[in-house]
Amino acid sequence: MVGAPGAGKGTQAEIISHRLGVPHIASGDLFRAAVNDGSPLGREVKRYMERGALVPDELTIRVISERLNAPDAVDGAILDGFPRTRAQAEALDKMLSQRGAAVAAAIYVEVGLDELMRRLSGRWVCRGAEHVYHEVFRPPRRPGVCDFDGSELYQRPDDRLETVRARLERQLPPMYEVVDHYTDRGVILPVRGDGTIEQVTEDVMRQIAQPARRG
Repeated sequence: MVGAPGAGKGTQAEIISHRLGVPHIASGDLFRAAVNDGSPLGREVKRYMERGALVPDELTIRVISERLNAPDAVDGAILDGFPRTRAQAEALDKMLSQRGAAVAAAIYVEVGLDELMRRLSGRWVCRGAEHVYHEVFRPPRRPGVCDFDGSELYQRPDDRLETVRARLERQLPPMYEVVDHYTDRGVILPVRGDGTIEQVTEDVMRQIAQPARRG
């Protein structure tokens, strides 16, 4: 699954994995599971996570490769959160090629910049128990007040408009390179991500079902 932060790719990855009967593999979840497992590989991951550093591409590929060895992934899997750069996409291609496999489809959930900004900058939380609201998708009954405990709603620094804009400026260019990488290989499946969740899911399923995309 390829898409910008806020595009909804994680939501779609989870739904599509159930539809297809293959696991949804999110890189963040994989790292946490590896650390909890306490394996030598997990201890390597832990060293990076403990100091807030990015897990190197080579180590990430090893974690993903190990996960793909699980019985539930014998018929494939949906990767969510990886690759994020062209270099990661190339490393993934190399690893899969060594296994006699390849990326069958790269589902690109497209959402315009204005909509991404609206989605990512609309989140508010309450001071009482951190209940989460959204200006558009889940507004409180009374503006600025939590429905559950009556505490004040505030916006975290990471959710403020200027912070969201700066984050997108950093993250979108590498993501577009990943889109170009899979476009060059003829496996990109673009879908519009600004409809309802159900509409996007059905669009994805239609794209996957095209005879040209099978095998």
